[in-house]
Amino acid sequence: MLHSVDQILLDDLTGLPCSAQRRALAKIITLLESTRLDHRHRADEVLNALLPKTGKSFRLGISGVPGVGKSTLIETLGLYLIEQGHRVAVLAIDPSSSISGGSILGDKTRMERLSVLDGAFIRPSPSSGTLGGVAEKTREAMLVAEAAGFDVVIVETVGVGQSEIAVAGMTDMFLLMQLPNAGDDLQAIKKGVMEIADLIVINKVDIDADAAMRAQLFITSSLRLLGFQGNPDHASNDQKLWHPLVMTMSALQGNGVKELWEKIQQFKQLQTTNGKLQSRRQQQAGAWMWDRVDAGLKNAFRNNPAVQTLLPGFIAEVNQGTMAPSVAARRLLEAMGHEFF
Repeated sequence: MLHSVDQILLDDLTGLPCSAQRRALAKIITLLESTRLDHRHRADEVLNALLPKTGKSFRLGISGVPGVGKSTLIETLGLYLIEQGHRVAVLAIDPSSSISGGSILGDKTRMERLSVLDGAFIRPSPSSGTLGGVAEKTREAMLVAEAAGFDVVIVETVGVGQSEIAVAGMTDMFLLMQLPNAGDDLQAIKKGVMEIADLIVINKVDIDADAAMRAQLFITSSLRLLGFQGNPDHASNDQKLWHPLVMTMSALQGNGVKELWEKIQQFKQLQTTNGKLQSRRQQQAGAWMWDRVDAGLKNAFRNNPAVQTLLPGFIAEVNQGTMAPSVAARRLLEAMGHEFF
């Protein structure tokens, strides 16, 4: 049963766009991100209650190395979409320090013009050690934004390299940003990321147009050479499926933003027609469930009394070289009352 405070928040969230809705959106996401047990139970009830109002937005994931211009592109695209009558929610993930655990959370500062508009909502969140460049509660936050009526939800990852693929597992379209002259030619065709990219944008064409054009030609020919073997949804011999495109633009100057949105719309229309959009979301929902199961098992393991009792001694033995790490891991798992590997 919903907490009375949460019911008020849900009413504000699903009502007309206003300051009360924005406050409710922020408060519900904060509730979802809380690690308190009572807050987790409340968050579960809230998520189930708002599910009927979710799923109507287009989910766009954007990744790329630091400095490629992700925030600039998102602001430029967001301003354009709001002019077209859309409402845009941006879930920006900032890297957390492995030493202090802190995070700058400066995306609202970088998107100064977009952040003040009524049709936009920007929520920076720390990655908090979560792999893949996204925060632990990004999926939940996306659903809350959809329930609030935002029809375009953009997820911006921390941008740390080839591990930036988790965002593709929670969005409808994965956009990979590249820089012209960013290393040798092989850097442009690293298969781990390239195979899952639906659209590749070479940004900062205003700095070096010739280099951007060369990069576009090289990546396009490289994709044909790869033949999209790693991703059956990109099969080059099936005209009913989407073929990844490579385009150049200047996010800073706004050149190419209209063309970018047209390509995104083409992708959405084709994926809706061939049923891939719906099947992709169904697969993502199942993967999301197992991801939370894995996280729950890890949390249960760390909080198990028997594990907590044995852990300091095992860590000391591993550090001293008197016990193999694999042996320590197996014995800790067995302490929970199960045999694993």
